[in-house]
Amino acid sequence: MQTRPLGRSGLEVSALCLGTMTWGEQNSQDEAFEQMDFARDRGINIFDAAEMYPVAPREETYGRTEEIIGNWFASRGKRDEVILATKVVGPDDRFPYVRGGKPRLSREHILQACDASLKRLQTDYIDLYQTHWPDRETNIFGALGYDHDAEEEATPLEETLGALDELVKAGKVRHVGVSNETPWGLMKQLQMADAGGGPRMVSIQNPYSLLNRSFEAGLAEIAIREDCGLLAYAPIAGGALTGKYLGGKKPEGARMTLFPQNTRYFTEQGVAATEEYVALAKQHGLEPSVMAGAFVYSRPFLTSSIVGATKMEQLELQLKAAEVELSQEVLDGIEEIHRRYTYPCP
Repeated sequence: MQTRPLGRSGLEVSALCLGTMTWGEQNSQDEAFEQMDFARDRGINIFDAAEMYPVAPREETYGRTEEIIGNWFASRGKRDEVILATKVVGPDDRFPYVRGGKPRLSREHILQACDASLKRLQTDYIDLYQTHWPDRETNIFGALGYDHDAEEEATPLEETLGALDELVKAGKVRHVGVSNETPWGLMKQLQMADAGGGPRMVSIQNPYSLLNRSFEAGLAEIAIREDCGLLAYAPIAGGALTGKYLGGKKPEGARMTLFPQNTRYFTEQGVAATEEYVALAKQHGLEPSVMAGAFVYSRPFLTSSIVGATKMEQLELQLKAAEVELSQEVLDGIEEIHRRYTYPCP
């Protein structure tokens, strides 16, 4: 398994990161243990979690994913073999059960969230602690345009970075990163850190796939020039790029069958683009998910691609994708489709 630098942290992470958001919902603890054992045996050394997991989030399962990982550490004793990443939620009305129903990226909430995660994870430290989304109104989660709200109440970035700095100095967190962040947000926090305002971000976790290459427009240059690489989530667009949902199919037990409210990758343009990417893969004798995954691995701004799987064969396919080098003919075909279907599912 190829490894790549995690920003300027001095750590090397595997090009494939084990995603965990199905554990405790679609996957049982035993199935999660099987995935973690398999991942470590195959050279995957980074696991990515979040306090809000599993997804779809609900009060009854809140924190369950972290608990499962903690139980695995207690059972296997391999804490020092894993670069453990998790996240603190930002403001969102979906979480009436989190910190009084008003989660923020304030000092108080970040310190509380970190301590709770450490307890669930049964560990003394988190290798990579990430803000899950910004504590301000901005264009994320599918919005390309930006509407400014001069009256919004947002936690100052200085307070957020200051709290993260406290965690690093206390030894509870080794490194920090952002998720679902914009070019302005990432660059601003890097500048603040370089000026002594807190720890420097080592990564940015944003969506990136054949159906959503918006990261390339502003963030890719920052990722490369500032040594703050992408942890790509949804690299096969929530399974859409396997082609299994085409033609209106709803495979039993599949994620989008269970949670049909997630329509991000099923716009008219998204479905049309998926049909063409699947056809291109088959034309070249490739599994569609392998082609989609291999494309993400080939990007120069990528640190690691986060793969979530409900079945072991899905995880094995993405391991294969990490070893495939796409031909120039395939890459040219991808670019031709991308010109016609640009950001169909931002």
